[in-house]
Amino acid sequence: MGAEIVQFVAQAGPFLTAALGAYGAGVLTRTESAAVEATANVGRHMLQAVWRRRGEEGRAALEAAVQDAADAPEDEDAAAALRQQVKRALREDEELLRELAGLLPARSGPVTVTASGERTIAAQAITTAVTGDNPTIQP
Repeated sequence: MGAEIVQFVAQAGPFLTAALGAYGAGVLTRTESAAVEATANVGRHMLQAVWRRRGEEGRAALEAAVQDAADAPEDEDAAAALRQQVKRALREDEELLRELAGLLPARSGPVTVTASGERTIAAQAITTAVTGDNPTIQP
């Protein structure tokens, strides 16, 4: 089951990161928002499911890892510590792995994204994209 957990956490990583970016440290207590992209909501569902299934000590460790990762989104060590907390929970609860895997969107195979030309943007999913000179972005 170890390899399955590692593979799952690798797939879940972008969802967890998106959830932290959208909700910050409040990810464990926030409710779903239609204004937040689906990726962030999937990550939030995952983290909340892990939190609900942990004991008091496990919840405290997960909360600390979420806080650290939210406070320093560019810190790979903080992100790794959060993933480690998820792995620990998955190793201790086989049913949790099935529950979280069910939250991942179905994959239909490899995706190829190509961009060509000046100021071209290409991605499988884009949250925000700005091109042009002197753009103004308002929250």
